[in-house]
Amino acid sequence: MQAILIIAAAIAILIVGYVLYGNWLVKQWGIDPARKTPAQTMEDGVDYVAAKPAVLMGHHFSSIAGAGPINGPIQASVFGWVPVFLWCVFGGIFFGGLHDFGSLFASIRHDGKGMGEIIKDNMGKRAGRLFLVFALLVLILVIASFVNVVAGTFASDHYGISANPTGNETTAMISLLFIALAVVYGIATNRFGLGVVPATVAGIACICLMLVLGLNVGIAMPTLPWIVFICAYITVASLVPVWILLQPRDYLSSFLLYGMMILAVIGILISGFTGSATFEIPAFTGWTTNIGTLFPALFITVACGACSGFHSLVATGTTSKQLNSEADAKPIGYGAMLIESALGVVSLIAVGMVFNKYVNGEFGSPSVAFASGIATMFGAETSSIYGTVRALLTLAVSVFALTSLDTATRLSRFMFSELFLQEGEASWRDASGIRKVLTHPLCGTLIMVVIGGTLGALKLSQIWALFGAANQLLSGLALLAVAAWLGNVGKNNKMFYFPMCFMLVATLCSLCLTVKTKVGLIGAGGAMWGDYFQLVFAAAMVVLAVILAVEGVQTILKQRQRVKA
Repeated sequence: MQAILIIAAAIAILIVGYVLYGNWLVKQWGIDPARKTPAQTMEDGVDYVAAKPAVLMGHHFSSIAGAGPINGPIQASVFGWVPVFLWCVFGGIFFGGLHDFGSLFASIRHDGKGMGEIIKDNMGKRAGRLFLVFALLVLILVIASFVNVVAGTFASDHYGISANPTGNETTAMISLLFIALAVVYGIATNRFGLGVVPATVAGIACICLMLVLGLNVGIAMPTLPWIVFICAYITVASLVPVWILLQPRDYLSSFLLYGMMILAVIGILISGFTGSATFEIPAFTGWTTNIGTLFPALFITVACGACSGFHSLVATGTTSKQLNSEADAKPIGYGAMLIESALGVVSLIAVGMVFNKYVNGEFGSPSVAFASGIATMFGAETSSIYGTVRALLTLAVSVFALTSLDTATRLSRFMFSELFLQEGEASWRDASGIRKVLTHPLCGTLIMVVIGGTLGALKLSQIWALFGAANQLLSGLALLAVAAWLGNVGKNNKMFYFPMCFMLVATLCSLCLTVKTKVGLIGAGGAMWGDYFQLVFAAAMVVLAVILAVEGVQTILKQRQRVKA
């Protein structure tokens, strides 16, 4: 019953926040449904393509969610359920929702430009370049983290086709079929004019057939070959037009995510009324745990469940180029974040059902703990329904991690090219010399995928802590950038002050602690190459973030002086 009360309270508070705070933001910023969007004024058939609201919601939600709102809250659950619940819910309303909605709106009003261009226009060229470097570092960690997660959910100990597949082999088979289905859906709806409703019905029916097939036939390969395959896939996915793969895949995968959340809520209701599973997490375990002190560790670890800088890259990199009306900015930008916060609470409840096993290290990853926790609500571990539910949930997690990989790789392609383009150059075709090579879409994609894929071979624990800090620091910088723009155009930006200061302070503290720990480890002679990587990465991000923060604060202070004058 405790789990039912927790999810009910979360949903109620998030709905109130969406209606009251979301509507207030719409009025403060002046959302204009009659104004044309970049998808209409700059349509190119590749990146700028107006999408149906439901389709774009599916893309945006699937891209920002990934495995983040599952991995983060579960890892942070060691502090107890109350801190994680409060941060997911109120952090989502006043931090993450504000961040995502603001980033999307700013990009729409900047012709669908990325966050680097927004910062350049409002804080100067140097700040824009530095942000691109910082964002590329974060995207490397995103690619590395999710390559690791996806390969881990696919990997088996042999090669071949399995007639009695394990959960991982089932996940691999269905995921590959899902890619093929997305291509067919994209061609059918964009080239043959099939309507969204009949295409959706057919797509969901095909998903059901794929699930049945995958539960009976699987694909087996070890981790390393899967890493190579995943890297090859995301390279291709980032280069083809969005309507072929990105839009349809994300839209169709969103139904898996919605289904996963509905399945989880049903499981919570079953366990609450029948007592089939017990919520085991204490309300609060203490200020210090194995992942650090509550501040800053909680606010870094939860990541996507409350606030995520990666969302600003998605909002300004792909979503803003597909938005058909400014009226859709609130449900897609703000609403998707609050749904993700709800998923974070669902993840918290899921691990709560197997918490003692989780803290004893009986699960290989938070994703497995999530699937096991939900499955436990439906039946005993020896039952067939347990195995089926666990396999389906593991599939859903891997699908969303792969979706985030698609988007992250496309974003890195945009930003890598922007880094080397000069004033007046619209694309790689306008560049010359070595810059023509560096700005070519294939060059940036290959460089980012090779680096990210190589780091993906590290343990997830070595990447996630650094990813969490970098990701949250990125959110602080994005909040700062949107605040600077709103100030420049004379709109209210005061709602950004506390969230951006809090995120910057929390994440800089976390990165400085990482630097201190790694320096001590290296000095003691116990460091591996991964420790050196973490040290250099963390130090570089601290320097870049401080410079950007100083420039952003100076911009806002100058605005206030102009207002007073």
